[in-house]
Amino acid sequence: MLLLVGAAMAAPTIGITVVWQAQLDRQIDDRLEREVDKVRRFARTAHDPATGGPFQDGATLLTQFMTVNLPNRDETFFSIVDGRADRRSSAPAPVLLDRDPEVVRRLSNLPGPTVGWLDSPAGRVRYGVMPVRVAGDRRDVRLVVLEFRDRQLREERRMIEILLVTSFGALVCAGFAGWLVAGRILAPVRLVRQTAARIGESDLTQRLDVQGDDDVAALAHTFNHMLDRLESAFTAQRRFLDEVGHELRTPITVVRGHLELMRDDGLDEERASTRALLVDELDRMSRIVGDLLLLAKAERPDFLTVGETNLTDLIVDSVAKARALGHRHWRVAAVAEEVVLVDGQRLAQGLIQLAANAVRHTLDGDLIEMGSAVREGRVLLWVRDTGPGVGPVDRERIFGRFVQSGRAASPERAGTGIGLGLAIVKEIAQAHGGTVWVEDAETGGARFVMDLPAYHPWQKGHHAPDSHSGGRGRNRLLRREGTAWQWLRDRRGR
Repeated sequence: MLLLVGAAMAAPTIGITVVWQAQLDRQIDDRLEREVDKVRRFARTAHDPATGGPFQDGATLLTQFMTVNLPNRDETFFSIVDGRADRRSSAPAPVLLDRDPEVVRRLSNLPGPTVGWLDSPAGRVRYGVMPVRVAGDRRDVRLVVLEFRDRQLREERRMIEILLVTSFGALVCAGFAGWLVAGRILAPVRLVRQTAARIGESDLTQRLDVQGDDDVAALAHTFNHMLDRLESAFTAQRRFLDEVGHELRTPITVVRGHLELMRDDGLDEERASTRALLVDELDRMSRIVGDLLLLAKAERPDFLTVGETNLTDLIVDSVAKARALGHRHWRVAAVAEEVVLVDGQRLAQGLIQLAANAVRHTLDGDLIEMGSAVREGRVLLWVRDTGPGVGPVDRERIFGRFVQSGRAASPERAGTGIGLGLAIVKEIAQAHGGTVWVEDAETGGARFVMDLPAYHPWQKGHHAPDSHSGGRGRNRLLRREGTAWQWLRDRRGR
């Protein structure tokens, strides 16, 4: 608004300045024409005071003319005879240009009556040169009229300066008044924003206090209705997941329990093989149901439980748990001796998923290593194997749901999964505000890397990772309440 008001004030000021200057230039040209007319009338009517008759030479005519015709303010006359300055009007001039040989030479060489501009110590000067011819006088006689334009602009410039100063004062007053008015107008909107900021996605029971019946009150009503719908949606989602998880797991558990009660002693070899196959498939179905429910929970606000996590302990514990996945050469690579604010259990779950993926694509005795590092404010967690690696075409698509890489360490391991493990890793990384990718390892194989923001417990005012529903990878403000650091309940979506 200040820029608009300033432009509104500057435009007429500049316009007035341009108009004043153009008007003054026209007035100066008019005065030059009038001086020429005066010389012509004087030459027709005046007489030489020495003889009482007509003037016999042009120099005497101009001398007498400058005696009886005084110049105006910031104006002066002088005559040039055969290229040399001859006489000057008696009124004081700002600058004596007739004493400047370069100016005199320039004006002496002009052909015929001429109007132009000169630069002088007093600024721009408008000049008019008129040759004067008298019968019988062969000398080159000229009258020079000088109008000091810049000196004549002094009054106008003073007015412009006064106008600018008053405009600036008016702009300051308008800005202060606008700031007060805008503050009063936006105060209810600010209150709505502050109240909305205190409403967390895990606690949608708070509502805005609605006062009045203006547009801001209507906005608050709309926001409250939106919160009602969100609360109902989140409640229904939680209930649905709980019920679906129970309904899917119960029959699997019942069938598996009955199969396990069947004794191997009373079964022939074919039935025992069938029972073992059914138990294995039920275990596989149970894992699929668990993965699907986990992916569905990733969209919920309580997906993360953030706390202080030691990166060294995270890697060492994950390697210890992953040893049960297969007979491989497990190794802890470089580790970062730092404590960061993350969900340690979710990250361990992601590392185990990456380790399980590495086991499916390696053979007994192959190397699988895990490591961590903190670089430039980022936490890097990786799992490296010496398997066949991942082709360039598959490096993006394998993180999708129900997608598998076409490479495997052996034919019998191809297609053993259903393509949810890497999708779970991606959800965990994005919930922390990070990402995951795969690259070729230097010694062959693949290297899966989780890249997360590094938030430390001692950092005040930083933004903590949030769960990513409604705004993936966005951050949550970390606050200190009492003596312990904790996340706000509404970690997501702001």
